[in-house]
Amino acid sequence: MLTNLPRAYKDWRTPQPIGSLAVRAVQGEGDEAVAVGTIEHVSERAGRYPLVTVRLRDATGTIAAKWFGRRHLLGGKFTVGERLFVTGRVALRGLLAELNVTNHRVLRDGEPYVGEIVPVYAASKELTSRQIRTLIQKNLAALIARRPDALPPSLVAKFGFPPHAEAWREVHAPTDPVRVDAARRRLIFEEFFGIALAAALKRSRRASAGGATPLRVPLDALWHEFTAQLPFAPTGAQQRAIETLWRDMARVAPMNRLLQGDVGSGKTLVAAAAVVLAHAGGVQSALMAPTEILAAQHAQKLAPLLLPFGIAVEAVFGSLGARERRTAGDRIRSGAASLAVGTHALLTESVEFARLGLVIIDEQHRFGVEQRARLRAKSVAPHTLYMTATPIPRTLAQTKYADLDLTILDELPPGRTPVATYVLRESRKPHAYDFVRKNVALGRQAYIVAPAIDSTESALTSALAEAEHVRRDVFGDLRVGVLHGKLPPREKEAVMDRFKRGETDVLVATTVVEVGVDVPNASVMVILDAHRYGLAQLHQLRGRVGRGVAESFCVLIAPDDAGDVERLEILSTTNDGFTIAEEDLRLRREGEFAGTAQAGAASGTIGNIALDFEVYMHAKAEADAIVARDPDLHAHAPLLQLVEAVAPARAMLVTS
Repeated sequence: MLTNLPRAYKDWRTPQPIGSLAVRAVQGEGDEAVAVGTIEHVSERAGRYPLVTVRLRDATGTIAAKWFGRRHLLGGKFTVGERLFVTGRVALRGLLAELNVTNHRVLRDGEPYVGEIVPVYAASKELTSRQIRTLIQKNLAALIARRPDALPPSLVAKFGFPPHAEAWREVHAPTDPVRVDAARRRLIFEEFFGIALAAALKRSRRASAGGATPLRVPLDALWHEFTAQLPFAPTGAQQRAIETLWRDMARVAPMNRLLQGDVGSGKTLVAAAAVVLAHAGGVQSALMAPTEILAAQHAQKLAPLLLPFGIAVEAVFGSLGARERRTAGDRIRSGAASLAVGTHALLTESVEFARLGLVIIDEQHRFGVEQRARLRAKSVAPHTLYMTATPIPRTLAQTKYADLDLTILDELPPGRTPVATYVLRESRKPHAYDFVRKNVALGRQAYIVAPAIDSTESALTSALAEAEHVRRDVFGDLRVGVLHGKLPPREKEAVMDRFKRGETDVLVATTVVEVGVDVPNASVMVILDAHRYGLAQLHQLRGRVGRGVAESFCVLIAPDDAGDVERLEILSTTNDGFTIAEEDLRLRREGEFAGTAQAGAASGTIGNIALDFEVYMHAKAEADAIVARDPDLHAHAPLLQLVEAVAPARAMLVTS
């Protein structure tokens, strides 16, 4: 309850002159009005549309205050001559102003009106904002007493924060907007400080525990040997990333690094370099991807890169037959396979490694905490590389992945084609399909992406229904395929293979094509119901085109009556995934920083990293400095209480 901070505040301290309310209504000012007046007349209406109306007067004028649908509660409750406090929105009915009342209170004889600032809480299906407010007010003192006051006094003084109890009181029982801002700043700092402490502690404990195999080989010679076998020169960003990974892997402390790169930035090459070093150091590697399509693509891309180094690649998929699984398991167990590439199938007990030293987890956010931990548990302390093509805002990465070291590939290899993006309304979808046909006539291929598999998911375009529609009514002379998550693995693979070979002109699919699908000849993507996706996911989807030399296009389709399509225009102005992700973060809350809850759920946090990033960086600097001096916080025991009190911080310490 305590950390459930109000989402807004209503300032009811100063009543407005009733005579001014009519003027505001004429000017179209629809914000909430606050008034105090004397009741001159009361009327009640029963029937289908019950209504209670009172005429209020003060020294400046009169207004009709109305309660719609509440006669059964308020009938007979108002008396002429009583003074009444009301709040609500003012509207004009003809030439007269009226106030639709949302809150009111009858003032006792001679009682002066004393205003207040009222906290507004996010309501739930079960609880109204008023019920939450009442519950918190009744228990506020006890709640504050239970919360540890662990922020070091030196930091309170350094940043001019209000005292602990005062800060919590002010956000829940505010007395002044300026003091509320100061209180919120302290509480946001305290939360971020706890998260940063947990991250620093986790890094410190990992470094002191050691246990990893230090892969110490002559790196200059390995670099020359590695680049000599490549059909192209690495970008500057790839070279810097590889050098950083190789330095990490030479230590006894296990590497724990996140490699973040936009679509097409060349993360596979960096992963290959890590595998080459692991092989040279005498240990095996494992690469886990969330789908068979993506895992198979990794195996196909890595095998030729690694062949000159004598590195055998073994694939482990759930769709393999029993004999194939047994053969793959034997090669991994014996060490004959230096790299195992697979899906969740790698997590099964039958997959054992001779000497696992490097774990690579691609699109790591698609795996649960427990799944990532199970793969790492197949070794004592493996070096771990997490990879993602989903652009994570730089601000969010500082907190969500604060316990990881971060490497960003911010440079695209030469030859990547920028994707031109357009936003169209549903009524213009035929124009988009005409455009698809023109590109197919030029020898290209196209994707049509729908958010649902079938029509049981109401209000969403169905991939199956759309595929049937375009086959019958739009592209009757073209070869149309359909791909979705419910297809058996072998059928998915067959559909994708036909598309890759150019035997399918148009592929209608769900977001199963979001990652790992690489068809250079595909130059157009049409995304239906685009308003239902986040910007970062749309950017990820359009990354499936623009992978060849042809000019490529993405068309975002939204219903004619959808009201939030303006945000989609951001995609038409930039191809920078990080810029898009930052904008996405501002538009949508960031999800939980750490732990097992899914991103996109209520974050359970006080601060918003996009809006409060400066506060976070101050908190992180202070936390890092303290842990550097006192790695186990022996001299700062109260800070461990703070880490325990901040849920995302507590989760960070216990998750892998």
